[in-house]
Amino acid sequence: MTLDEIFKEIEKAESIVILTHESPDGDAIGSSLAMKLALESIGKKPDVVIPEFPEVFNFLPGTKDVKQSSDVEKYDLAISVDCATSKRIAGEEYFENAKRTVVIDHHGSNNMFGDLNFVNPVSPACCEILAGIFDNYNINIDKQIGSCLLTGIITDTGGFKYPATTAETFEFTADLLRKGVNVSDIYKRVLQTVTRAHFELSKRVFDRMEILEDGKITFTYINKDDEEEVGAKPGDHEGLVEIGRNLEGVEVSIFIRQTDSPKEEYKVSMRSTGDINVSDVCLMFGGGGHPRAAGAKITGTVEEVKQKLLKELKKVLK
Repeated sequence: MTLDEIFKEIEKAESIVILTHESPDGDAIGSSLAMKLALESIGKKPDVVIPEFPEVFNFLPGTKDVKQSSDVEKYDLAISVDCATSKRIAGEEYFENAKRTVVIDHHGSNNMFGDLNFVNPVSPACCEILAGIFDNYNINIDKQIGSCLLTGIITDTGGFKYPATTAETFEFTADLLRKGVNVSDIYKRVLQTVTRAHFELSKRVFDRMEILEDGKITFTYINKDDEEEVGAKPGDHEGLVEIGRNLEGVEVSIFIRQTDSPKEEYKVSMRSTGDINVSDVCLMFGGGGHPRAAGAKITGTVEEVKQKLLKELKKVLK
């Protein structure tokens, strides 16, 4: 069984690093910190390497120990959480150099890039997978670990509103409530409270939004100048793609933001409200994700990126 093999690797590893995807969201951060705390509870001393850490998650336990980089050249074991492909790992070199690698994820587009892989695409969040794993191996999910896990579940289910949310999701949340995890506080912190920079970016997203294909697609963007002008920090762009999806009649929302690449390149975020599988569309550009939430990186100007995406989406809309 893969899980048993994973735990054997964990037990024998002297040095362990936990990694997740670039531009980490609540599920990525929650999974990383929950795994760290869980491994510490069984006597391990893992590193968590996250080069860009959104300040909104500073309330979570273990954040003060998160490293932007590591001086360890070769870990015994690298564990990737909530990441569908090695190309998206922040700190990919630690994964590639590790003696053994483990992947735990919930993306249907995961290409099984680890030596050992445990992927459940039905799960609404990687944090919910970890909850089951911890329970299976009698790792106590205390208030601290529970807060990390619930952060991931709340963010990846959109506050329990997305279709992937299951009865088990609510049962686990109820159990955490009984353990003292403050569900309402986490919900407010990660879904309702935004920074001033996020608010300013939201205004620009609204002003630039185009409604295309008879109201079925919305498109908008921000660039590096926007982020510099408002003083944006990592995480301030999170949730901006949802603005277009909330418009009546929209089937696909597209939001792109300029990357730090020296060439003109944009990070694409796409959301679907219905039957359109945006993961399949993003796979055409080397990306992926979930059927209703996916991303990719595309080289070009704003207009060029828009036209490339529309070309593929029109095929699906027809």
